[in-house]
Amino acid sequence: MDLKQHILQAAILIVDDEPANVKLLEKILQRQGYRNIQSTCDSREVTSLCDTTRFDAFLLDIRMPHLSGFDVMEQLQQRFRDDYLPVLVLSAQPDMETRLKALSLGAKDFLTKPFDQLEAVTRIHNLLEVRLMHNQIRDQNRLLEQQVKTRTDELYRTRQEVIRRLGLAAEYRDNETGNHIIRMSKYAQLLALAYGLTEQEAEIILNAAPMHDIGKIGIPDRILLKTGKLDPEEWRIMQTHVQIGANILSGSPTDLMRAARTIAQHHHEKWDGTGYPNGLREEDISIAGRICALADVFDALTSQRPYKPAWAVEETLAYIASESGKHFDPKLAPLLKKNLPEILIIKSEYADAEVIRDLN
Repeated sequence: MDLKQHILQAAILIVDDEPANVKLLEKILQRQGYRNIQSTCDSREVTSLCDTTRFDAFLLDIRMPHLSGFDVMEQLQQRFRDDYLPVLVLSAQPDMETRLKALSLGAKDFLTKPFDQLEAVTRIHNLLEVRLMHNQIRDQNRLLEQQVKTRTDELYRTRQEVIRRLGLAAEYRDNETGNHIIRMSKYAQLLALAYGLTEQEAEIILNAAPMHDIGKIGIPDRILLKTGKLDPEEWRIMQTHVQIGANILSGSPTDLMRAARTIAQHHHEKWDGTGYPNGLREEDISIAGRICALADVFDALTSQRPYKPAWAVEETLAYIASESGKHFDPKLAPLLKKNLPEILIIKSEYADAEVIRDLN
């Protein structure tokens, strides 16, 4: 359908308290091929008419009883707040004050009474052409916005999958499950929000946490997969996974990868300074590192491993409480217990294939 046909199908509302003016405009428009025309001599009816029809143009008188054209435009502004207000003012008083006030309320053009037919047809056509072109651009923008959102969502999901698979590669080498990194990252997000971080900060931690142990990729199997206790030299080598992970994740300007690097480097530090690799203390350890350390330990203890059974939740909470102020940030440990119902929901939703203990 071409533009002319679109214009002739446009919905037009004539609002004038003089029936003769209304009939004249209706005849002028009908002769030009317009068919979707409504009219009223009572300005109070405009709102109810707008409830049933989305008009493409309002031919609006100014001097009317009950509600003036100015009053009607104020009402229309609420409906067209984020849209093009297609008002053509009908007035026998083309003084500057009236024009300026009408323009300030959103009027786009003026038609002076008595009407000249050619002028009326031209001005109405121009108003409708701009209105319909505006609609086309708006609809195109909405389509583009939706396409961008869809693509952004796809990229986000792809990034999430890559991150989790990257973390999973390290977990498989360590005889753990892929669900561990999902659970601990969601625990970390929940704890971050409970601690008072913003939703954006918590989401960054959620997305970065799965890479906390990526450095284990660089640890020899003879050490990583050893079932017995590591000797001092083996333990020294095992500890290097922190720096290996930080090196793998370094060099990126993005907030996500910088957070991932920090978490990889800090998640084995302890509140009292006895952790590794740098023996950081208290708030010298990043909040992301402190949060992920707690989330990681909670999930590791309450999960089955080849070398140990899963601990009961109460047993784990008791251990974490005993380590509060030593291993863990003393502000974080109570938050884990306070948010335990939500944590157990996450644990249930992302349970491993084989569950050996009832955590409820």
